[in-house]
Amino acid sequence: MYGVYAILILVLGWMLLSDGNNSPAKEITWDKLEPILERHDYESITVVNQEYAEIRISKSALLADSTSYQELYNIAPWTGRKSPAGYYRYSIGTLDHFDKELAVVEERTGEHISYKIEKRTNAWRDMLVWFAPLILFAVMIFAMSAWSRKQMGGGGGGLFGVGKSKAKVYDAKQQNNITFKDVAGLEGAKEEVMEVVDFLKNPKRYTDLGGKIPKGVLLVGPPGTGKTLLAKAVAGEANVPFFSMSGSDFVEMFVGVGASRVRDLFEDAKKKAPCIIFIDEIDAVGRARGHSGLSNANDERENTLNQLLTEMDGFSSGTNIIVLAATNRADVLDKALLRAGRFDRQIYVELPDIEERKAIFNVHMRNLKLCEDGTEKAVDRDFLAKQTPGFSGADIANVCNEAALCAARKNKQYIEKQDFLDAIDRIVGGLEKRTKILSEQEKRTIAYHESGHASVSWLLRWGNPLVKVTIVPRGKALGAAWYLPEERQITTYEQMFDEMTSLMAGRASEEVVFGRISTGALNDIERATKMAQALVTYYGMSPEVGNVSFYDSTGQLDYGFTKPFSEKTAEKIDSEVRRMVEEAYVKAKELIISHRDQLDQLASQLYDKEVLFREDLERIYGPRPWEKQDNNEKTDEKVSDDNEKVLD
Repeated sequence: MYGVYAILILVLGWMLLSDGNNSPAKEITWDKLEPILERHDYESITVVNQEYAEIRISKSALLADSTSYQELYNIAPWTGRKSPAGYYRYSIGTLDHFDKELAVVEERTGEHISYKIEKRTNAWRDMLVWFAPLILFAVMIFAMSAWSRKQMGGGGGGLFGVGKSKAKVYDAKQQNNITFKDVAGLEGAKEEVMEVVDFLKNPKRYTDLGGKIPKGVLLVGPPGTGKTLLAKAVAGEANVPFFSMSGSDFVEMFVGVGASRVRDLFEDAKKKAPCIIFIDEIDAVGRARGHSGLSNANDERENTLNQLLTEMDGFSSGTNIIVLAATNRADVLDKALLRAGRFDRQIYVELPDIEERKAIFNVHMRNLKLCEDGTEKAVDRDFLAKQTPGFSGADIANVCNEAALCAARKNKQYIEKQDFLDAIDRIVGGLEKRTKILSEQEKRTIAYHESGHASVSWLLRWGNPLVKVTIVPRGKALGAAWYLPEERQITTYEQMFDEMTSLMAGRASEEVVFGRISTGALNDIERATKMAQALVTYYGMSPEVGNVSFYDSTGQLDYGFTKPFSEKTAEKIDSEVRRMVEEAYVKAKELIISHRDQLDQLASQLYDKEVLFREDLERIYGPRPWEKQDNNEKTDEKVSDDNEKVLD
């Protein structure tokens, strides 16, 4: 098409420049024209548009003096034959000036020189003058149409193609290299998703028994746990077309665009059935209706949701189209979207446990040059899995990438164990800021603050054991401590209270040692207060408030302006939260006072070295008695299990 456009432009340019006469004109000056007029060699003189004169030489003059007029001859390329093919053109300036020049020649020759005046027009040029605004307007419409197709999802239909689906289609022609082998952990979720793939590959196995293929599968889980990756693996495993689209792609500023895109998406899917439609972050369009906060504020989004509900419920059992969606806010989705017949099943994708984290590390370490020489520098995947509790799959991928960057920054040939530890520290705590200037008093206060956290956490039964503590500023924190929390599915009041006590130990250490407190405990107090509020209002662990919970799993209270409890209950909640935090603070002070000598020793070493590890804390306080007790309990459980196996 660009070649066609170029040809049209060239033709248009020729039409603009052409004067309508194919005979070539030779420019001539008055010095050369004057002898022609005196000899009367001209046949006719024509003044065109009062701009120039065309002087045509007579045939007799051309034949008599071909040498003087050879520039007006044309030579045939094959025969070499000459033929007259041209005329002279003389710019007259003005008609009065041309008349004066002719009068001089007439006076000299005594013969009158006549000429005719002719007005010529270029039809193409005149037409362009009239139609240029229309052509310009058409070009603007074409440009706007192309822009709308690109920016607003129009896959055709010109300017009004904004309602076309923006889904990316993966089929046999477009290879997707991600398979279930690339998805580490998530074994339970993979089993259910693989069953969905099997529905489409072998539908007869299920329909012969009278079963119906599910219409929708919803992936629910925290951010970074691998929901989108799982959907990409489905696209790589299934030999059926895969439509991928984000929930925000449905909603635009134009009214009716979202509903139109939903219809277009499902129309395309029906043409390629059996297939899978994947909608990422479906909460952008599937949020519960009637909770916009403002009247008619989200009509367009609700219309889009209504169309989605209609399309999902309008499938017949034989269409073999499955809608796969992902969200981390299932509590805000509309109930009509979650009912059976639309999203028939929900698959929970949770944070990985220690074994799953090890498998995820193995996946992301495939292309890394690791140090595995058997020394202390060697990368231990079991150790890294233990050091990253609560990390999602995306966090682990970030750790592996950051470790490679740390090793490259130090010009290493291989990635070592310390590089991974530095990467974890940087991701959790932020970048070290050794250039931040601290006074001696501030540095000593921070040392005692962090030593208080480490000491109390080490001494408590349910406290998390220390991994590393530092007073080097990182990110917004002036000091930081890393712990290795126990992975558990349920938590008791005693465990949460010990964690609160550990959080309050920093401020308690400042008050015991210096007799004053500082603003450095802001984050600690915030976390302890939120834990106390959760104990009272969510988990019903306050004897004063009772076994009641004000937690709303549906998310409906987010849009309300009233509290789910009375003012009297609110006073009890405030009182209980304050009591729990104060009790944790008092217990932390008692532990610090009773172990003041060890605290001073730990703070002194931390002040000098700036970084201490678990071994340094164990050298001062001795091994934790709770760990011995836990190990004995685990040993007794193992012996009991072995005895049961023998009896069986």
